[in-house]
Amino acid sequence: MHDVAHAPHTPHIEGHFESSEAVRDIVIGLSDGLTVPFALAAGLSGAVASSHIVLLAGLAEIAAGSIAMGLGGYLAARGDAEHYVSERLREEREIVERTHDEEEEIYEIFEQYAVDRASAAPVLAALKKNPAAWVDFMMRFELGLEEPARNRAHRSALTIAASYVAGGFIPLLPYMLVDSNLMALKLSVIITLLALAVFGAIKGELIGTGWLRSALQTVTIGGAAAAVAYTLARILNAHPL
Repeated sequence: MHDVAHAPHTPHIEGHFESSEAVRDIVIGLSDGLTVPFALAAGLSGAVASSHIVLLAGLAEIAAGSIAMGLGGYLAARGDAEHYVSERLREEREIVERTHDEEEEIYEIFEQYAVDRASAAPVLAALKKNPAAWVDFMMRFELGLEEPARNRAHRSALTIAASYVAGGFIPLLPYMLVDSNLMALKLSVIITLLALAVFGAIKGELIGTGWLRSALQTVTIGGAAAAVAYTLARILNAHPL
């Protein structure tokens, strides 16, 4: 009888992308950083002839925008942390004061996954022996809340602000290097649309929506914003209010 050779077991590795808070913050900062200064520079180029003025206004916008975006990220992260703490305290009270209701909620959660009460009962019994785990379970599966990382608010603010600045310098780079306002505008359109396409493609690959679709979306949005700003500036400059 011959021995059957078994192939070595290859571990299964799932290729899901888990979008971290840092990645989301970078996406938010870069997206607005590329789009808003680009639209501002295009709009000013339609109203003034000096690339120096466009550059100064763009730099001022980057400074103000990065601070505003960073502060918004900080407040949002602080709000998430405070909401998590308040909800956790409420769950800790409820498993003591409304134990039966919380037990029924456990069964209802498992029913969503087609697990009957008899099968869920041992899990409930184990959770009742460990109140902290019970609260963790309810926070995640009843409320859909994850505990925010420590210093999340500060990291979010810095990441969004830095990403905004990095993105904002791209459309302004030609105005730093070229004296001709029209030539600077043309170069800004080219490099910013390319940057938006690359950014959109990378984002699409990371989140799984497809690089081409995401690239087209970001280019369309950024290009439309700049075109509208430029057109309105030309119209208003030709026909002042």
